[in-house]
Amino acid sequence: MPVITISRGAYSSGREVAEKLAAKLRYECFSREIILSASKLFNIPEMTLIRAVHDAPSVFDRFSYGKQRYVAYVRQAMLETARKDNVVYHGLAGQYFLRGVPHVIKVRILAHLDDRVAEEMRQKYVSAEEARRAILKDDEARARWSQYIFGINTSDPSLYDLVLNVRSATIDEAVDIIAGAVDLPCFQPTVESRKAMHRLHIAARLQVGLMEEIPSIKVDVENGKIVVVAKGHWAQGKMLLAKIDQLIDVEKEQVRIEMKLSNR
Repeated sequence: MPVITISRGAYSSGREVAEKLAAKLRYECFSREIILSASKLFNIPEMTLIRAVHDAPSVFDRFSYGKQRYVAYVRQAMLETARKDNVVYHGLAGQYFLRGVPHVIKVRILAHLDDRVAEEMRQKYVSAEEARRAILKDDEARARWSQYIFGINTSDPSLYDLVLNVRSATIDEAVDIIAGAVDLPCFQPTVESRKAMHRLHIAARLQVGLMEEIPSIKVDVENGKIVVVAKGHWAQGKMLLAKIDQLIDVEKEQVRIEMKLSNR
């Protein structure tokens, strides 16, 4: 069955949609678990990482290759869960990590600002002005975070398969719309789409494992191959190949790996 990612802003009902959708489909629903996994790998408290996500992504500049390490850890945690299928993820950048996999349904949930302000007022017991200011600040922080870490604008509709406004449709109707898309032929897993997910998962594992040797290394999927890009000479290439052999069984995993080394 397809994997579903749901992107949403604060008080946009995205969490409610995700949880109800998962219950309806009997899928696993996850979000915070990704941050928790990354915080363990990063060896910093979960709340510190959450504050960095929402307030100051530049906190990663305090760590050697902090931004690259964070992305690598979150990507691995995401792929470990998503490759099982039958999951709903709601949170930041799910559509980024699972790009290129046809059986992923990427959803953006929108809500009218007035409705979001009313919900903030109800939950936080603040004035309309305070609520509006807080929500706009949070939207700006999320946009800044996504641009800084991933280089994407999460409000870009071209990133999604479905964009739903929960003022036009109720939460239950939004759930029904997404659930209906699950059965569409275009979102059904195929041999090729599963291979695409598998390659992303292997690339994520290699990225984390090889960063121990070269922190600036990049591992991604291009044209069906796993491409390892690093600065160095042929001797480092041999070292990386040996490390790759320790991390995965290339023949068993049925992946092709290309090494790109540069002295620049």
